[in-house]
Amino acid sequence: MDIDLNQFVDRYIAVWNEPDQEVRRGAVATLWAEDGVEIIESARYRGHEAIEDRITRAHNELVRDGGFVFRSANDTTGHHDAVRFTTHMIPAGGGDIAWTGFVFVILGEDGLIRYDYRFTVETPADRKDASTLPIVEDFLRRLGEGDPDRIAELFADRVDWRLDWPVGGHPAVPWIRPRSTRGDVADHFREIAAFHVPGKAGGSASRIVVDGADAVVLGDIRQTVRATGKSYTALCALHLTVEDGLITRYAVYEDSLTVAEALDDRPVEGRR
Repeated sequence: MDIDLNQFVDRYIAVWNEPDQEVRRGAVATLWAEDGVEIIESARYRGHEAIEDRITRAHNELVRDGGFVFRSANDTTGHHDAVRFTTHMIPAGGGDIAWTGFVFVILGEDGLIRYDYRFTVETPADRKDASTLPIVEDFLRRLGEGDPDRIAELFADRVDWRLDWPVGGHPAVPWIRPRSTRGDVADHFREIAAFHVPGKAGGSASRIVVDGADAVVLGDIRQTVRATGKSYTALCALHLTVEDGLITRYAVYEDSLTVAEALDDRPVEGRR
């Protein structure tokens, strides 16, 4: 299966959130085969017209009028012609998960969906981690959007801030230093943006593991440095703690050597 699974799921979920009917129609055609079928517990929808009508009705009721958005649970996996993932429906302004669906699709040789099975599964409303995952997912979205002030809005007034780096830091990476307040958080992400080329930032979260108030995000960061023109990809892990709907702990463990070399344009002695 020669496709990027995470991108495929992002495209799938984006259709349900898409407000423009023409864009939605085009997206359906690029995701489902002409005779593709979506199957839910109570009905079956075959072909582009039926699937588009089904998605439009769901969008109008739940997204446009209901104020919800659909988000991936970042648990995508697949092999051969099969892909499975979980999607959550949450309030657009943030909050607890309102609905959870398990999706299992079979693709044709052209990469288009032949069969799309959707199951409603138990929503973790009564679990201690029910409010943790939506906040973490919202943080990752805002991180991708790149607005430091909106990122900082998700943090508590006081933050337990930890980075996997020597206490003395490194002169080529000035943003790596102690932080403790919401204002510091905004400054941190603003300073990162100042050192990199806009529009060339990216990253991925391959796995999110939640245990109560704590979450661990595994992924990578991709940037291009303004001063040196060097691009880099650094593997990283984030440990976030969410309390009362706000992030109170932010710990980063990353390939700091790669970052420092890209900014300094000279080999860095030693590895921590």
